[in-house]
Amino acid sequence: MNSQPQTKIMQTWLIYALLTVLSWGVYGVILHAARSKMPMGAETPNASLKAFLFVCIAYAIIGVVTAVVLKARGTNWSFTGETGNGIPLSLVAGMAGALGALTLVLALGAAATPIIKGGGGFGVAAAAAVMPIVFAGAPVINTITAMLMHPPEGGFKSLPVPFILGCLMAASGAFLVAKYAPSNTGGAAHKPAAASKPH
Repeated sequence: MNSQPQTKIMQTWLIYALLTVLSWGVYGVILHAARSKMPMGAETPNASLKAFLFVCIAYAIIGVVTAVVLKARGTNWSFTGETGNGIPLSLVAGMAGALGALTLVLALGAAATPIIKGGGGFGVAAAAAVMPIVFAGAPVINTITAMLMHPPEGGFKSLPVPFILGCLMAASGAFLVAKYAPSNTGGAAHKPAAASKPH
């Protein structure tokens, strides 16, 4: 068997995976920055939804680009394979992704709200508090969901101890990063400057 094509394929998926890490890694910070530039005051409760509206528009634009790419590749526009129709689950996946984006922007808004108003009090550093929880928790949920859909051989009792430890470490790591990130110094966290002593 020729290993060269296999290596090339592996490099391709790894490149795409790293590009996803990059895009999702900056996603929360940029989204929170966009939210903070929306009108505030009486409109503060709507700032997150306004930012999310344009996230949806961006999804729609990318969807149109995807349709153009499919057309350029000469697709037959059939969505039914040997195991069934791929449309329903694709729509469910899309709704899960969109709902996640919505709850993310709401989490950023709540984390930025001052503690006195019932928020997290992180201010401009809300993304530093929220995103580690999202990115550490999502892989654990992903793995559990995959195991429920495709149970491991030997059942859940056969799960290796390192795997269980990895899930626990991911959860605890997210907590530590979110709580002690140096950037978690939003407006509410800043200490007032010491008053100068009279001479």
